[in-house]
Parts: sequence; C-alpha cells; structure tokens
Amino acid sequence: MTEQQGIRLVDLDEDGVDRAFRADVLTGLSQPQKAIPARWFYDERGSELFEDITQVAEYYPTRAETEILRGKGAQFAELIGEGRAVVEFGSGSSVKTPLLLSAIAPAAYVPLDISGDFLRAAAADLSAKFPSLPVHPVEADFTKRVELPAAVNEMPKLGFFPGSTIGNMVPRTAVDLLREMRQTLGDGALLLIGMDLIKDRDVLESAYDDADGVTSAFNVNLLARINRELDADIPVEAFRHEARWVDIYARIEMHLVAQEDVSFAVSGEQFTLQAGETIHTENSHKFDKRSGNMLLLAGHWTPMERWTDQAERFSLVLARAATPRSAP
Repeated sequence: MTEQQGIRLVDLDEDGVDRAFRADVLTGLSQPQKAIPARWFYDERGSELFEDITQVAEYYPTRAETEILRGKGAQFAELIGEGRAVVEFGSGSSVKTPLLLSAIAPAAYVPLDISGDFLRAAAADLSAKFPSLPVHPVEADFTKRVELPAAVNEMPKLGFFPGSTIGNMVPRTAVDLLREMRQTLGDGALLLIGMDLIKDRDVLESAYDDADGVTSAFNVNLLARINRELDADIPVEAFRHEARWVDIYARIEMHLVAQEDVSFAVSGEQFTLQAGETIHTENSHKFDKRSGNMLLLAGHWTPMERWTDQAERFSLVLARAATPRSAP
C-alpha cells in the first residue's frame, strides 16, 4: 500500500518555484567560476534523461551496482536483518530498490526525492510490485535533515543511497550530508551506500560523455529548466556539454561551456559569460577503499562490509551509525 500523495517538504514561493532553486542559481551565476548544484538537474525531464543515461553503453555504474545487488542478497539479509524501514535518499525511479527489498523483508519503504511527480509515480510502481509493503513517499531536499513519516518513527532504519550520488559532493558537503543522514535515521541505523571507484581516465570520461549525447542533453536541460521556472532567457544553443577528469580531486567535472559571448537575465538579474567560460554543474568523485572509509567515518558512520562487482568498477558499503565523539 502507498500514500500516493506523500509528504511535501519543498519550500515554494508565490510563483510555485522552489526558493532554494532560485537562490542557488542566482548565487552560483554571480561567482567568478559560475556553478549550479547538481541536485537541480532533476526536474521531471532531467529525471527521465538520467534514467536514459543509465542505459547507455558507456555508463557502467548502474550495471555494476545492479550486479552487486543481484548477487549479494543473502549477505544483505544476514547483515541487515528483517523489519527495517528502508529510507532511500534521492530515490529517482527506484529501479534498483526491488532487489534490496526482496532480499531483506523490510517493514516499510520511504523514498525521498526532490522531483515530486517523478517520486510519486515511482512510489506507485513500487507499491504495485510489493502490495503488502507500506510505502511513504516524501518530496524533500535530502541534503538537509528530513522529518520522516510518523508511521516509521519507531522502526529501525536502513538508509539506502545508491548510484554513488555521494560523489556529487565536495568532501566537506559529503561529510555534512552523511551527518544529516545519521540524524535523520537515528541511533541503531544502518546505511547501504554506493561508491564509484577510481579507474582509467578514458573509461570515466566516456561514461559522462556518451556517444549518443544523452548526458549532454541531461546537462543542457538544466538551462532549459532555468529558463522555464526562473523567467530566464539563456541562449541554450550557445552552450555545449563537457566532461573532464581532474586527477588532483579524483573526480569527473561536468561543465556547460559558452561557445560565444553570451548575455542573459534570470529572475530580473543580468549575467554575462565570455566565449570559453563555463558553468560548473556537477562533480562525480571516485573513491578507493581508504578514501571511502575515511569519508564515512567523518560522517559518523562506521564501515562494516564492502562489496564490488566482478570487474571491480563499483562498490557498495554497509555502515552502522556511530556515536559522535569529541576525542579519540
């Protein structure tokens, strides 16, 4: 069963626009290196395009993570146990979720996502697959602490954060997010988190710049969303997608590159870019075992177990909520 409408925790202005979206865009375009947080990719069209990205030949993370989820169900069941409320952060279409739910017999499922229409459609589809499982969709920005539905308050929690979305954040933001998750899920919680692994540069850059141009369309759609929702007139056709590996940060960066001098307005504010300037739209950090563990420990999670796919391209890590300490 599902609460189809779910809970809405997004703060909208009088025009129905997410206040945080407007603030992030105006602030980001005012910086010397213009930048917009990656979470704003995911309007309905952006969410659809991301699902298309997961199917392109070059994009390995979804296939690798799915391989782990399919092959390690018995181990998940043993370590996680039954009867937990599974709280998925940034649930999207929840396509990987049935593999986990089938393995661990949860008491409830709480998908959290900022794209409300996409969230509710995905929640309805999943509820149809698991008709006896209570499903409580929550439309919210999961980068902040979220008040979970009262129905799951007394249940032990399992956070599910697949897809290496943690890699979209710079380390300080990732640590903050992990600590917010720790607060949201509470004492005794577990977290199953995806972390993409460092590998050959050509493989990484191809994964974020596929030959069919799906990732390019996904990146450029952000400008179309700004035009539509923020009363903007950005010349979308003047920008091209670029993905680049930056070794010192161990990350892929996605940029929108101005191919000519451009001038445009957003919500009444004027902005200019010279040819070659970029809007930095996404980071995708890659990890090895030590860097992944260090990030979790800083976020008040203690790693318990780690799995990789057969080709060792991707990892899933199970961690338990740690008690914060002020000293060693």
